[in-house]
Amino acid sequence: MISRILTRMSKDWFLAGMLSAVALATLFPEVGRTGGTIHADQLSDYGIFAVFFFHGLGLSTEQMWSGMSRWKLHLVVQLLTFGLFPLLWLGLNATLGGLIPQGLMLGFFYLCALPSTISSSVAMTAIAKGNVPGAIFNATLSSLLGVFLTPFFISLVTSGTGEALSLGNAIFKIACLLLLPFVIGQAVRPLLGKWFARYKRYINSFDKCVILMLVYASFCDSVRSGLWTNYGLGLLALTVAVTSVILVSVLFLSSRAAKALGFDREDRITTVMCGSKKTLASGVPMAKLLFGAHPALGMIVLPIMFYHQLQLFACSIVAERYARGLAKVS
Repeated sequence: MISRILTRMSKDWFLAGMLSAVALATLFPEVGRTGGTIHADQLSDYGIFAVFFFHGLGLSTEQMWSGMSRWKLHLVVQLLTFGLFPLLWLGLNATLGGLIPQGLMLGFFYLCALPSTISSSVAMTAIAKGNVPGAIFNATLSSLLGVFLTPFFISLVTSGTGEALSLGNAIFKIACLLLLPFVIGQAVRPLLGKWFARYKRYINSFDKCVILMLVYASFCDSVRSGLWTNYGLGLLALTVAVTSVILVSVLFLSSRAAKALGFDREDRITTVMCGSKKTLASGVPMAKLLFGAHPALGMIVLPIMFYHQLQLFACSIVAERYARGLAKVS
């Protein structure tokens, strides 16, 4: 198992990039901090807009709508994404809230409040031979709902902490930088769809580079505020442990729920693959918009950074087992 993890890590330049971004932020926090040398806070706005324009440009509208009819599947997946995850956080907060730093606890809630991810949800569903149109519709619906639900949930948690979030302003900013370019991308897809398909490989790399810049900028601000001097490597170990527990819990509960509801094999797979995911692509940009130059921003995005890698590794194994017929999904 360990050798498999190391092999996967050696092939994943994005994971290496995230680790490098954290290391560079630790060594050179003045360069990427808010208002710093490269003005990463301003550059990131342009990068975020471009990323979600390309997301809209690359999404097949026909495939998305073809999976619309399975309403019970969609309801369960959205309840898992925006219901089960926050409930798990309530349990975590009740049992370990006094032992976990406040910024990290907010990060765990932020992870639980995020929408699902489109690309890996659909890819894993396809590998596992699940309901791909249903996965496309669910992941897209989750992303759209997240524009409104994620800031709403965050406003509920921060309202009594002295860091109250302006809900209307947050939704407006997210809509302008995430939803608007996505809609524009969908609108021009008939004109630029073939161009996107030709250069999709390079555009996907651009998306990841923007996320790496956002991770770097987030950690620069947090390092200047004492992230490592106050907490150290124990913070990373704690984050890995808690995110692992969350992922395993959701994988188990989503599988049980789909079976209890009598879903067929394809819809059970889609429930697990879509209901267990959280988006890093939207999560890091949205964190910047919601929390701004919050001194604990680096700590807040830590859980989604680790969860992203864990979900890819764990769900790829689950998807391969489904595809080989080794998992009891019928």
